[in-house]
Amino acid sequence: MQEFFEKYPIHTKINVVWGEMDALGHVNNVSYFRYFETARIDFLTQTGLLSVLSDPTCSPVLRDTYAQYKRPVTFPDTLYIGSYITDIKSDRFTMRYEAFSESQQAICTTGYANVVMFNMKTGQKSPISEDMLAVLKQYEKDE
Repeated sequence: MQEFFEKYPIHTKINVVWGEMDALGHVNNVSYFRYFETARIDFLTQTGLLSVLSDPTCSPVLRDTYAQYKRPVTFPDTLYIGSYITDIKSDRFTMRYEAFSESQQAICTTGYANVVMFNMKTGQKSPISEDMLAVLKQYEKDE
């Protein structure tokens, strides 16, 4: 687990809840998108970028999101979602996730979200600010 924390300085702890399991007895697939959302907001908080959400002239909006399920997770468990950045462009970036199961001591799910900066007033894409770009580059990894 220490290796995971060293690889992902930005990580989010998620306690699996009984109600997130489905009829097959494992965490339902939709729960991972909630976990990734929590990790995305936590990433913005930990890096000081959460203020971006309050600026209507430049807000991050999901273009799409993806998950790949590698191992089933059941209650009780604690997941740690490691987040990092790839594919930075002038108006978008990709946030990638790896979910580490504490009880299994293994990566159980991976995923990503393509995030586009969007001007809510004009309804158009917006460039990433220089300040935000500098922070994103600190957490960028090659694929």
